Amino acid sequence: MNPPLLNAAQRARAAALPFRVGVDGGGTGTRARLQDAAGRRLGQGAAGPAGLSQGSAQAWRHVQQAIAAAFDEAGLPVPAPSMLALGLGLAGAEVAALRAGFLGANPGYAIGLLENDGITQLAGVHAGRPGIVVSAGTGAVAAARYADGSLRRCGGWGWPAGDEGAGSWLGLQAVRVSQQALDGRAPAGPLAAAVAAAIGPDAAALQAWSASAGQHACAQLAPLVFVGAEQGDARAEALLQTAAAELARLADALSAQPAGASDLPIVLNGSVGARLAARWPPALQARLVLPAGDSADGALRLLAAALEAAPEVA
Repeated sequence: MNPPLLNAAQRARAAALPFRVGVDGGGTGTRARLQDAAGRRLGQGAAGPAGLSQGSAQAWRHVQQAIAAAFDEAGLPVPAPSMLALGLGLAGAEVAALRAGFLGANPGYAIGLLENDGITQLAGVHAGRPGIVVSAGTGAVAAARYADGSLRRCGGWGWPAGDEGAGSWLGLQAVRVSQQALDGRAPAGPLAAAVAAAIGPDAAALQAWSASAGQHACAQLAPLVFVGAEQGDARAEALLQTAAAELARLADALSAQPAGASDLPIVLNGSVGARLAARWPPALQARLVLPAGDSADGALRLLAAALEAAPEVA
């Protein structure tokens, strides 16, 4: 990970701060991990989604709620934002307008270093070493760190055009299965029945739900696809196979170059990704390793690296 450089004034301010917080935020939830200045873990908290596509105001609200929960777990009062340095890995942070809007709305945190959650995932799961991470929860993104230190990201295009293989994509496909069953274009099965039970049994209910549903609502239907496959629903199983193939394509793209990339270890994680590992091709399964950490750890690494890097001229 190539950390952003802080100027001398920022570094001096950060050195005096008693706490650091690593934040991981996506389309479904947010986690905050609290450390003291020596790097000792003090607590962790969770809150609602902080993906930037859902708005900066919501993202900051849930980031602050997760931070408050982390301090509560640590048995400590929540300090003023000016007493905290944050490393943030948030979905959507690669979009310039969303990034600028979020950082511009900073409610007073002394330091707020922001990266896409794919990059902080990468740093966390491989403990800063070369490797590939494919993460699929509500959304899907992959990233690689190569032996020369260079970084590359793949996927992560976001809802609704991207996120193939992720929970929001699976849920959307499940709704289409239900639509087709209602039309008689496809046989009704356990998956179609489960979707109907969740959002309504007829066309009017399905249309009303679809008119207002977003990324999070679709992702809530993803578990129904796994249950349908367990019940022998062929269409549910086909969706899971397609989802696994889409995630495998991310890993293949990051493995194609440079030389040696095809041997890099891979972490496949996230609430959806981890459940699809057994459906990956054997060659990719052979490269899978257990994560050394997570995105919140990676966000803290981002922050620590920036504090240790040579400062910019103030």
